[in-house]
Amino acid sequence: MRGNGRQHHMDALFVLLSFGVFAVCVLLVLLTGAQTYRAQTDRNQKSWEWRTGAQYVAAKLRHGDEAGAVSFSGGDGKQWYDTLNLKETYDGQEYVTAIYYYDGYIRELFTVEGGVYAPEDGEPVLEARGLRFGLDGKLVEVACTDAGGETSQTFLSLRGGEGAGA
Repeated sequence: MRGNGRQHHMDALFVLLSFGVFAVCVLLVLLTGAQTYRAQTDRNQKSWEWRTGAQYVAAKLRHGDEAGAVSFSGGDGKQWYDTLNLKETYDGQEYVTAIYYYDGYIRELFTVEGGVYAPEDGEPVLEARGLRFGLDGKLVEVACTDAGGETSQTFLSLRGGEGAGA
């Protein structure tokens, strides 16, 4: 009888140890999965931030790419510009959408052409550290530095008319 009781305790101990090993393995798998998920979401967020600024400006530029509608201003006026200006006409009135960087944000301002505005008047669109435009004939370079300091560049060819004005 006595040997049978020991066998019962050994069986119970084996079951408890097996359950403990199983629980530790499950916990390790969960922790590894959580770390992998966190790393993936961080990478996706950085990727989104890195691409979004330049892609936003590229989409606006493609939308407004008509003859005489695209111009640039500010910057050194030779190689780099600070502001993209997209001219539009509504009900016979000329308007300009200005896209530029100011105070930590890419901003957009829709105003009457020739109107005076302060840089802070633009609507913040996306957090960033910088935005600049390069122009070489019909080739436009959009360089956007995201909030993390990574710079993405997009090159676009203007199709509307004779190229952009500076």
